[in-house]
Amino acid sequence: MILTEAQKAEIAVNRANYERLKAAGQGAAPRALPELTKKDGAPILEGAIIARETVPGGWYFYGRIARGETLRLFSAHGRASVSVVAWNAHDVSERINHADSVKVQWSASLRKGRVILSDMGKVVFSIVEDTNGAHDALVGGSTAASNARKYGGDHRNTRDNFILAAGKLGFSRADIPLPVTFFAPIDVDADGRFVWNESRRANNDFVDLRAEMDLLIALSNCPHPLDPAPDYAPGLLELTRFRLPVPPDDFCRTGSAEAIRAFENNAAALA
Repeated sequence: MILTEAQKAEIAVNRANYERLKAAGQGAAPRALPELTKKDGAPILEGAIIARETVPGGWYFYGRIARGETLRLFSAHGRASVSVVAWNAHDVSERINHADSVKVQWSASLRKGRVILSDMGKVVFSIVEDTNGAHDALVGGSTAASNARKYGGDHRNTRDNFILAAGKLGFSRADIPLPVTFFAPIDVDADGRFVWNESRRANNDFVDLRAEMDLLIALSNCPHPLDPAPDYAPGLLELTRFRLPVPPDDFCRTGSAEAIRAFENNAAALA
């Protein structure tokens, strides 16, 4: 899409307003985000592992994760794109909210050190390790229609996977929120258009998501709708669920005023 001069001017005004509100909302500058995890970093001790699971390309996973447990998403061959939704296990009206995760943290870049928020202002996941840093909090997952346009024929898609998973968890279609998708290198160019950056995907990438409340979760391992690859060939996803103590200087809990307030909401709910 080619923007008109009026549209460009409107974007500039909105950007200036955003920066003004960001400065007022933060009050104090947040800490710099930590460096991405090295691929041989953050090994999981065997005694900390609770369960392992493999999700073939095109398929899904659903289940329950307890507060304090961490889920590692591992993309061995660099072809997995993992869409994630989650609900508070004790109040399923509370669920992951990708828009608030972006808005409250003043950034669409979800990576190590960030948190993923619920629609009630609490922390659902902390991103405690991350080798990749290229994840999508804006576009959402594939559908039967988007797959048909790209590949033709009938291929598994994220929306239908979530419908199946939600049904097994006792939910209806209306209960499914929009997902966050990991290993989906979406950039936004100067004109506000989404751009797929394949150079940011690689073999043996992983992300660790620590649950900050008891959760019901669903994951879909299907190609992202903006992935330009002409073939439908999603890679294998390996899941490892484990538990490690939270360090006293945990960045996700202290990195910004917004994260601190969200964790205070978690603490108030638990109290």
